[in-house]
Amino acid sequence: MNTAMVISLFLGVAAFALFNAVFEVKFFEGTGKFILEVIDTLAEHLGKYNTKRYVERVKRERIVRQRENIFAKYNRLVEGLIMDFNMPFTLESFTSLLCICFAITVLIVVFIMQNIPLSVVITVAVFIGLLTYFVMQSKSIKAERLENIMDAEDIICPLARDGVLVAVKKVMESDEYISPNIRPYFQQFIDNCENNGYSFKQAIILLNRQLGPKFDNFAKKAVVFEYNERKGMADIFLDIVDENAVLREINSRKERIFRKMNRDFLLKTVIIVMFFIYALSVDEFRQFMLYNDIGKIINTVLLSAICLSFARCQALQGNLGPGGAAKW
Repeated sequence: MNTAMVISLFLGVAAFALFNAVFEVKFFEGTGKFILEVIDTLAEHLGKYNTKRYVERVKRERIVRQRENIFAKYNRLVEGLIMDFNMPFTLESFTSLLCICFAITVLIVVFIMQNIPLSVVITVAVFIGLLTYFVMQSKSIKAERLENIMDAEDIICPLARDGVLVAVKKVMESDEYISPNIRPYFQQFIDNCENNGYSFKQAIILLNRQLGPKFDNFAKKAVVFEYNERKGMADIFLDIVDENAVLREINSRKERIFRKMNRDFLLKTVIIVMFFIYALSVDEFRQFMLYNDIGKIINTVLLSAICLSFARCQALQGNLGPGGAAKW
């Protein structure tokens, strides 16, 4: 672009701005309002469509048992992320937002790479990497929640001789014993037993559902103890304290191994990226890797390999917490 072209563009922009100011055309205001109205209309229609899909899915899940396939795994994964991060989305709205972000990202990458197939591959790899990162953070949240539940069990179990409800009320008298993350559930348990007309079994089952599978053993023993209490029976809760100590040791070892795996992967990735950036200082290499079709394919393969390796690394680590669900 030569000097004459730049001057012409500036003069054109100045003349356009002067025309809008003198004649009060307000071109940009009208255009901006129109764009906002279009976006608002599209968002409204998309919201209604997602609501319809959500209602249909809930009805279908109540009638038909969902088969275990890639869609079921995706639904379970997304619903877990929404719950762990307290996101204000349903499964359908999250999927719609993900598709919109995917399309926008593809357009941006196509603009940069000038190659549609490679842009789609890169975008898929990047989204897999991002999703894996959020899953990794979700596992950290679950591990912290698991630790909070075990801490609460360790405090409540020795006090359960006079009754589980009495023990929970004693522990709830102080703010420092039970984590704020799970404290509202125990407060709701107390309210359900004393004020909301719940039986003890109904209240403990609800608490079990809120805290998850880790609380299964305590909840079952609490019901047995509440309705079949005999002398010396309170010692059944002490087994939970021993189990928690063993589980903490296992999780501590896993965490050390997984931390080393993540650190090694990050170190290797940084070395590769730094070497690539350094190599770009060579003019021939930069021209080949950034502007040649074969170079673009190599870049795509490298980026995809890094993202997929990251996903594989996290998949191998599995879940720190025990599986299973309560069966009543």
